[in-house]
Amino acid sequence: MSARLIIALALAGIVGFGAGVGWTRWQMSAAQATAGTAVQPSSDDARRERREKFFGGDTDRNIRGGQELKPRW
Repeated sequence: MSARLIIALALAGIVGFGAGVGWTRWQMSAAQATAGTAVQPSSDDARRERREKFFGGDTDRNIRGGQELKPRW
């Protein structure tokens, strides 16, 4: 291989690596900036209500005698 080709490949690798590092740092800083703006419940009661609403499910639905899962082979 010629010296020019080796130098060109090395420079392309360095530029690509630098771009990748810059992009990942930009993504991390953007994620940290948006993480601070998330809405947090103010009290324990609000947290409990939010948790029950999310994990509570439908209380009117009977799930005890459900249909067995059968794979279609």
